[in-house]
Amino acid sequence: MTGERSPRRHRHRTALLWTRRVIACAVSLCALLGTVRLIAPATGGTTGEPPGVQRQLAFLRTALDDGAGDEAQQLFPEGYFFLHALYGLTWVELGIRKPEGDTTRAEALREARWALARLDSPPGRAPFSEDLVPSYGVFYRGWTNWLRGGVLSLQPAARRDPAEVRRFTADSAALGAAFDASESSPYLAAYPGQAWPVDSTVAMASLRLHDKLLPPRFAGTADRWLRAVRDRLDPRTGLLPHRVDLATGAPAEVARATSQSMIQRFLVDIDPSFADQQYARFRDRYVTRPLALGPAVREYPDGLDGPADVDSGPLPLGVSLSASVVTAGAAQVHGDAPLAEGLTSFSELLGAPVDTPWTKRYAFGLVPVGDAFLAWSKTARPWVSDAPAPPAPSLTWWWRLPLLVMLLAVGVAPWVPALVRRYRARGGT
Repeated sequence: MTGERSPRRHRHRTALLWTRRVIACAVSLCALLGTVRLIAPATGGTTGEPPGVQRQLAFLRTALDDGAGDEAQQLFPEGYFFLHALYGLTWVELGIRKPEGDTTRAEALREARWALARLDSPPGRAPFSEDLVPSYGVFYRGWTNWLRGGVLSLQPAARRDPAEVRRFTADSAALGAAFDASESSPYLAAYPGQAWPVDSTVAMASLRLHDKLLPPRFAGTADRWLRAVRDRLDPRTGLLPHRVDLATGAPAEVARATSQSMIQRFLVDIDPSFADQQYARFRDRYVTRPLALGPAVREYPDGLDGPADVDSGPLPLGVSLSASVVTAGAAQVHGDAPLAEGLTSFSELLGAPVDTPWTKRYAFGLVPVGDAFLAWSKTARPWVSDAPAPPAPSLTWWWRLPLLVMLLAVGVAPWVPALVRRYRARGGT
């Protein structure tokens, strides 16, 4: 019996040894991949093309064709809209980096038009009320007008589609008229009886884009809007509030990062000087390093906590993952390369991207709208204003050091027991 058991025990020990080695190799490989993702360039700045974005867009297009927009709609009220809008806007961001005649620019125009057509359809308009002023509300009209202007930006001025120019002109006029008629508040309704400053900020940026692409006509509208906005800042933070009273525009909720991260992205194209002031306040009060690890963005200002909602998602340690992703784009348009790179690199580490030669997806592609926000943030650049002078950096490369030490420890840990056994076998103590 002993002779029979000995080979079995040997085979069992050999199998166990190889299993341990395979697990140790897998853990070390994951740690190595994490290290690479943490230190490799993650953005392309405002001129270069970020690595992997076209493969992200390939994944998103397949997901959209398979019904991801309808699935996103079940998660939050603008899920279908945002997924298509961000897909189209990211293609515009890539296309405007390319010279006329480049195949990527032509593909960007085609895909941006495809996304815009999906927004300009019954499913795209479904969550919004036609009875608002302007029709379907400022959220719908602002984002579609911004994307429509992006489509025109991809075309040489002399060869722009006349129908697209007429539609952009008409929609811009409707927005401008609504802002001019709203004397008691700078913020228009997105839904019946409800207004969020971020939505009006996107719409006003689209009017600035109109004045860049076509004969200017909305400078007075923008100036009046800015004066009214400055008179109604959130008293706690000095920023545009998250939500306001529709009738007066008075702050109804403290500034929150889910809206601020977008406001900071668009405000630079409305008034760069005011945007610089607002961005400095936002960065000072919301950007944090929880547990002394990577940069992240609090949903509420430092010293204040509040409830999570469908926009912010869960708030571990007060941090909004969605706002952290969008803030990377806001940092990039403000020339804050260290913060943009830091937030994006941290997303590369935590998002566990799955790379193939054809596609790239984060979190196994389970939430495509998250992929869309990240791709849009990686490609951020001002569309109307010149790139601003970079602010003083708030983040150095060394923020990665604790994470690199942790990854090194994780990578080495599986091999420690074997090294100890080998040392003891050689007579060590």
